[in-house]
Amino acid sequence: MAAEYFCSDCHTPFLDPYPLDEQGRCMMCRLGLKGYDTVYTFGSYEDTLRELIHLFKYGSVRPLAKPLATLAARAIPFEHAFDVVVPMPLHWKKRWTRGYNQSELLAREIARRRDVPMKNLMRRVKSTAAQAGLSNSKRRLNVRGAFALRKGVDVKGLRILLVDDVLTTGATASACARVLKRAGAKHVAICAVARTDRRFTELNRENEPPALAARSGTS
Repeated sequence: MAAEYFCSDCHTPFLDPYPLDEQGRCMMCRLGLKGYDTVYTFGSYEDTLRELIHLFKYGSVRPLAKPLATLAARAIPFEHAFDVVVPMPLHWKKRWTRGYNQSELLAREIARRRDVPMKNLMRRVKSTAAQAGLSNSKRRLNVRGAFALRKGVDVKGLRILLVDDVLTTGATASACARVLKRAGAKHVAICAVARTDRRFTELNRENEPPALAARSGTS
């Protein structure tokens, strides 16, 4: 089942057009509850794409960064220009455990394809609980104050492409983007390989092994 209606800003899928205004924006975007300006995603977080992302993120199959980044880059209109590509930061504890930041690997490849510098401008200052199973409001509370600019970073007037592997509700991406916008960034766009259609998330998880479902909490 595929969605027929999407928010023109955040691309959240809807079953019908009623949540959207005349400009095609959802309530969250109308109220300014999302810190980013737009979203680019290649596909839906399901089936083969989901399996590949899990191998890349949890299975340490780092060579998948290149093909996955290639897919994500396809979603970005060629005429949309950026000054810098920024990976979604991991808390140092999670990075130490995993051994790498999957978003950084993706960001590096996307930056190379777009001929734009990739810089680690952000840091995650708070280790948060997993987002899986939380409501939208609790997700926003969970990541409040989780991000900060690195010392000496100046983003005033910049157009920034913030890269992550998967976008769910956008709570994590919003929290990170707000820090950039408050610091003076002119435009912050999110690029992710896949977007979760939360209308079907619970149904899909019924058929997953418990360990896999527990790791499905994304941003």
